[in-house]
Amino acid sequence: MTDLKHHAKFSIAPMLDWTDRHYRYFARLMTKQTLLYTEMVTTGAILFGKGDYLAYNEAEHPLALQLGGSDPEALAKCAKIAAERGYDEINLNVGCPSDRVQNGKFGACLMAEPSLVADCVKAMRDAVDIDVTVKTRIGIDDQDSYQFLTNFVDEVQAAGCDRFIVHARKAWLQGLSPKQNREIPELDYPRVAQLKQDYSDLHVSINGGITSFDMISEQLQHLDGVMVGREAYQNPFMLAQVDSKVFGLADPVQTREQVVELMLPYIEAHLAAGGRLNHVARHMIGLYQGINGGRRWRRHLSEHAHKAGAGLEVLTQGVEIMAQYQAESQAQAEQ
Repeated sequence: MTDLKHHAKFSIAPMLDWTDRHYRYFARLMTKQTLLYTEMVTTGAILFGKGDYLAYNEAEHPLALQLGGSDPEALAKCAKIAAERGYDEINLNVGCPSDRVQNGKFGACLMAEPSLVADCVKAMRDAVDIDVTVKTRIGIDDQDSYQFLTNFVDEVQAAGCDRFIVHARKAWLQGLSPKQNREIPELDYPRVAQLKQDYSDLHVSINGGITSFDMISEQLQHLDGVMVGREAYQNPFMLAQVDSKVFGLADPVQTREQVVELMLPYIEAHLAAGGRLNHVARHMIGLYQGINGGRRWRRHLSEHAHKAGAGLEVLTQGVEIMAQYQAESQAQAEQ
C-alpha cells in the first residue's frame, strides 16, 4: 500500500479549474514523490452529473480526490466509488469560502458544524479502507480563536481523521471573494505549528502563501507536510527540484525541454481522442517562469495553442524560439 504520509510531506493544493488531470500528468513528470490532489468535485457531480468527473491517468498516483459535500450518505457513496476507481485518498473540503459552495452547505462554512463534519468523516471511513483527510482553515469570520480550531479538530479526530491540511488563514464567508480570501486574511503560521505541537499524534500539513524551498524547509522543521498551491501552478518547473530538495531523492527531469518532450506523446493521444491542444497547453504556459526570455514562450502558447487544429508543432516551435533566444543572448554576452 502507498505510504501517503511519506508523499504528503509535499503536496499540490486542489485548485478549481487548475489541477485537472492534464495539469496533474504534467506535474507528475517533474516530481514522482509529490501527493497530487484533484480539483474539488461535488458529490452531486459524481452521483448525478453526466460527465466522468473521476477520470485520471494511472501515472498520476499517488492521487487524492477532494470531495465537496455535507451529506454523510452521499459522501460515503462517492468515497466508495472513488476507492473502487483506484484513488489513494479522499479529502473533504472544509476550506472553500465561495458563495456557491456556502449555498450548497459545504466548504469553509462547515467549520461551524464540527459534529456534521465528524459524521461525514465517519461515514466515509466506514465505507472505504483508504485514507480520509480534511482540508480546513484556521477559523471563519469572527470565530477565529485557537479554541475554535481545536474544538473542530477534537470532534473530527474522534471520528477517525488523523491527517489535517490547514490553510493558515481564516475565511471571511461574507464580503470577500474566494480570490480575496486567499490574500486578505492574514497568514498565521504559528497557529498551525501550535496545533501540531498540541496534537503530536496527528499528521498536520500547512497550506497558504508558501512560495520557496526555504519556506518549505522552515515549515517542515515543525510540521509533517507542506501543501503548495499557486506557486506550483504558475511556476511549475519548481516541481523538478521537489524530489531532491524535499525528499532527498533523484529528480526525474533536469530541463524544461525534457518536460516538453515527455508531454508530447500524452498530448498526441489527447488530440487523437478529439481533444484540443489548449486543454493541456494552458497548464504549461508558466514552464519558463523566471527564465530570461520566458515571455516569448508564454506569448507563443497564448497566441497559438487555442487555434483550431493546433498540434504538437506549437510546443516544438516554442522550444525552438526559446533555444534561439538563449543562443542569441549568450552570443551577445560574449561580445
